[in-house]
Amino acid sequence: MNTKENAPKDTKQAKESIEAKSPEKRKDRTLNKNYQSKNRDENSTNENIYEKIFNDLIEKKLLLSKEIKDLENKKILLMKDIESNFSGQSENIAKQVKGFQDYLTGALQNLSQSVEKLDLVPQQMIIKPSPLDKVQNTQKNNMEIKIPALADTFKPDEEIIRKCFSDFSNQPDFYAEPWKLRRSLEGIDIEMLEDWFFNMGGRGALESRGSRQKNVLISAGLISILGELYGDQFQTLILASEPERLGEWRRILQDSLGLNREDFGPNSGIVLFERAEGVIERADRLENNDEVPLIIIDALETSIEVPILQFPLWLAFVGSSEEIYDDLELL
Repeated sequence: MNTKENAPKDTKQAKESIEAKSPEKRKDRTLNKNYQSKNRDENSTNENIYEKIFNDLIEKKLLLSKEIKDLENKKILLMKDIESNFSGQSENIAKQVKGFQDYLTGALQNLSQSVEKLDLVPQQMIIKPSPLDKVQNTQKNNMEIKIPALADTFKPDEEIIRKCFSDFSNQPDFYAEPWKLRRSLEGIDIEMLEDWFFNMGGRGALESRGSRQKNVLISAGLISILGELYGDQFQTLILASEPERLGEWRRILQDSLGLNREDFGPNSGIVLFERAEGVIERADRLENNDEVPLIIIDALETSIEVPILQFPLWLAFVGSSEEIYDDLELL
């Protein structure tokens, strides 16, 4: 009896226990489903973010690649433009230099032809006595005055000049006194000086020796000879339109003639000019003071002012087109 009565009671308690536990299981299942759903949403959101970032990176890479390609194309076009412009400018400079050279050559040729046409043969000048002069009948003969030719200007001093040429051919005298040439000259240099003295009469143009150093050395020899002839009664005026060129003239002359900086100045033996007007003004002043100006013109001067040609002593070096072009590139 007790067993039968207890059995239904136990069954009922088990059933109640199961029913009590069932809502918890259902709740757990619901929470589990919500958690899984939330995880799926978060994963989906992360994937969308990653995909968006990846797409943005790809888009930026494509833009950068396009910009790099555009810059490379611009670089190629710029290099072509630079090469074409540089080539065109070089040709333009070469044409200008050639034009200056042709102009100078033509001007010197015309000057040479004009000089050749001049009647430089000594002419007889007949001087008739004035009626106011008291002369005897036996003194009515005509008198003649001979004008020396231009090439004979330095004829009386030929012995001194040729002795200087001989000294220039020897070994250089590095301890010679100031204003004496301390360097030796080549045979072609002496021939050029000989032509300038005895054929041109101290007035004319000589072809450049190819460099300013050689031209200045020839000029130093010329200054040394004229110092023997005129002493302190002459002054050298050098024309070069760039300060760098004048600086080179001063350094080489100072070394070749044993000079100091004090020897270059308005009241010294050598004066440097950048403009032809200053040379002409200074030469006029020297002549008014019974002094002799020697004008030397750098090889890269493309023109000569006409008033310079009136002075008794001037030397112009004529530079080649290559020499002028090389100097322009350096400037």
